[in-house]
Amino acid sequence: MTDSHSPAEVGYDVSDGVARITLDAPGRRNALSVEMADEIIAATRRAEADSAVGAIVITGGAHFCSGAVREVLAAAGKDPAEEEAYHNLETIYRAFTTIGEIGLPTIAAVRGAAVGAGLNLALATDLRVVSTTARLLPGFAQIGIHPGGGHFTLLNRVAGREAAAAMGIFGAEVDGKRAVELGMAWTAVDDDDVEQEATRIARKVARDPALARRLVASFRRQTAGGGIPWDVAVEMERPSQMWSLRRRD
Repeated sequence: MTDSHSPAEVGYDVSDGVARITLDAPGRRNALSVEMADEIIAATRRAEADSAVGAIVITGGAHFCSGAVREVLAAAGKDPAEEEAYHNLETIYRAFTTIGEIGLPTIAAVRGAAVGAGLNLALATDLRVVSTTARLLPGFAQIGIHPGGGHFTLLNRVAGREAAAAMGIFGAEVDGKRAVELGMAWTAVDDDDVEQEATRIARKVARDPALARRLVASFRRQTAGGGIPWDVAVEMERPSQMWSLRRRD
């Protein structure tokens, strides 16, 4: 059975217990707007509320996600305490924190670029399937911005301190094959096979949704590791990111 729903910039469908969330703003390479972030949050919660769903696959077509739209960052830089600017940036953050904390196993199917907030979105999932030619890069320092959204915590959690330093501080970019070597992804496949492989993996657990939800809860509790909690990291990075945005004016 398939349930389909297509908001403006985020597609949602369910098949065989797998909810697929598709970013669909190709004109800006799926850069996260406030509206798109809200739609991601809504789609994720919709999947969680459906007892027949046992896993989520999030994908973005030719390019996974090129970060946040510059207008949101620019507004936050002008006055980070201004209510609308603060709310809008917080909504971008919540797009990937919701994916990372939802009570379902999640897989990112990454083709093309995952940059900045888009990389955060991919790293927020429980598992990543990438194309061999995918480009994973923070991209923050290259445009004079401090990372946000708990970026260092996410990098360290999946790839360790060395990779977090190389990418987050020194701006290293990795392709799909290197991402697998670093532990940032489970497997790298040809471009045409990314969604198919991610869905194949998701279906293994999605056939038993109740068990899937218990498995992912146990997995996250037992693999949380050391370091500061993600929600704390988000707030710790915020002042430095706001400073870096303000100085660009």
